[in-house]
Amino acid sequence: MAARLMARPDVEEVELELFVRALKLRHGYDFGEYARASFRRRVNALLQGIGCETIGELTARVLRDDALLPKVIAGLSVPVSEMFRDPAVFRKLRDEVLPLLASYPHINIWQAGCAFGQEVYSLAILLEEAGLYDRTQIYATDFSDAAIARAQEGIFPAREARLYSENYLAAGGAHSLADYYHARYDLITIDAALKRNVTFANHNLVCDGVFCEAHLILCRNVLIYFTDSLQNHVLELFRDSLVRSGFLCLGTRENIAFARAAQNFRAIDPRLRIFQLAQR
Repeated sequence: MAARLMARPDVEEVELELFVRALKLRHGYDFGEYARASFRRRVNALLQGIGCETIGELTARVLRDDALLPKVIAGLSVPVSEMFRDPAVFRKLRDEVLPLLASYPHINIWQAGCAFGQEVYSLAILLEEAGLYDRTQIYATDFSDAAIARAQEGIFPAREARLYSENYLAAGGAHSLADYYHARYDLITIDAALKRNVTFANHNLVCDGVFCEAHLILCRNVLIYFTDSLQNHVLELFRDSLVRSGFLCLGTRENIAFARAAQNFRAIDPRLRIFQLAQR
């Protein structure tokens, strides 16, 4: 009987694998554990954005043109967010988590995957209104230098201000969101006072270690782009980063129930994906 031929992957799949390997070997960025379907969509969008016909052509350019790398990394990141996104989550943090953190003389918060900074400044506003910001340090990290630069600027389109304001009020905002930014032409700029205790830095959840000892970690709508094994790795990283009984806030579409590291956390609100580190 003739040996059964193994199914061969198509050319695009091979090219995608070679592209992933090239980024890791040449530049140290490892996308091997990113969920394939969403990663493929971002690569295809990147091809159009930089004028490449095939993934193979993109790989060749990435290998030889270091100046192209920032644009590639920016295109592969997923910086989609808004201020007070999922207002019920921020309401829960305001009403139940921050009062517990208030017992600490100093509070460290790690915003992992900060994208363009909308959620960082949302958190700063919560802390300001809770009277906790002066004794809090927020560490906002992302693996994309382009995203970090945008986040540090704190400048957003004015057309988004109405949505941001609606979210803020739904999250229990005590004032007007306009109190926290300056409007000019078609842009809004976050008030510099909200940046005073924020440190922005490059950190890659795939390959970097513990960033800080944190009382609260927010990493929302990032894990959904990772494979199960990478999700588990990141959850273990968060576990090792949290102080005893520290809090973890994930995206509302993210489910950690099947990760081994889930046993290290207990749900404060399973629907809103807010967890507390279980006693060790």
